[in-house]
Amino acid sequence: MKKSVVLITGISGSGKSVALRQLEDLAYNCVDNLPVSLLHEYIADALNNNLHRIAVAIDARSHGDISNMPEIISGLRARGTPIQVIFLEAATETLLQRYSESRRAHPLTQKLKQQTGTPPSLEECIDYEKELLSPLRQTEHVIDTSSLAPSQLRAWVRELSEVGPGEILLTFESFAFKKGMPSSADLVFDVRCLPNPHYDPELRPQTGRDPAVADWLSKFDSVNELINDIAVYIEKWLPFYMQDTRSYLTVAIGCTGGKHRSVYVAEELAKRFSYHQPLRVRHRAQAQFYSDIV
Repeated sequence: MKKSVVLITGISGSGKSVALRQLEDLAYNCVDNLPVSLLHEYIADALNNNLHRIAVAIDARSHGDISNMPEIISGLRARGTPIQVIFLEAATETLLQRYSESRRAHPLTQKLKQQTGTPPSLEECIDYEKELLSPLRQTEHVIDTSSLAPSQLRAWVRELSEVGPGEILLTFESFAFKKGMPSSADLVFDVRCLPNPHYDPELRPQTGRDPAVADWLSKFDSVNELINDIAVYIEKWLPFYMQDTRSYLTVAIGCTGGKHRSVYVAEELAKRFSYHQPLRVRHRAQAQFYSDIV
């Protein structure tokens, strides 16, 4: 059985509990809020005791200097530890709403109060935590949970946990520019220049996965040329991404509403790269978030 170590971290309120519970359901041995200084020791001890699936959650609440995390993770990887880091975040507006609904205090409230002498606002706590975790965020895989349902986040975490050492999960993801670009994207392509089925009353209710919309778009040379250009770019640079220490590459395709053009282009690219495994295609603006192409 292959060894797997997953570190869940990120901004408070972004879904770390959901992610950790998903790993628990996948038979991972999970530890929440582990002190930073004990991370190396805990992982080494767990692996020595033949625990093959280990998950640890560490965030700004954890005892110790969180700024040391990038160095600790680099040290673990240099020693051959198969560790994946999943950094969860969400837009400030989303976090404010989640805290308002839960009526919970931000975990850094008291720490900031001790530093400044005055009770901080919730937004000040969020901004402080984002600044604190910024060095770690810049080096690891980021999932923006702002528009994700818990079921979608669980599915994403399950996929990432299945990526083995030396593999890279290639994801094609459609999104709506009107809702903002996903911060988890590694590459972003804008297809708003393509003909828009939205203006056809018969096609408007459908999506880029429906045969009528796909047939309509496939008849335009501009659509096929743009798909070809994106595919050529990815084919050229994918080997270089695979040489990196990353386990995932997310290619985001955006149109205005995330319903027709971006969905179609993401699906077509997924078909062209079906030889690459593991492979996923997702549609952020659609109720059917995951495609059947895997």
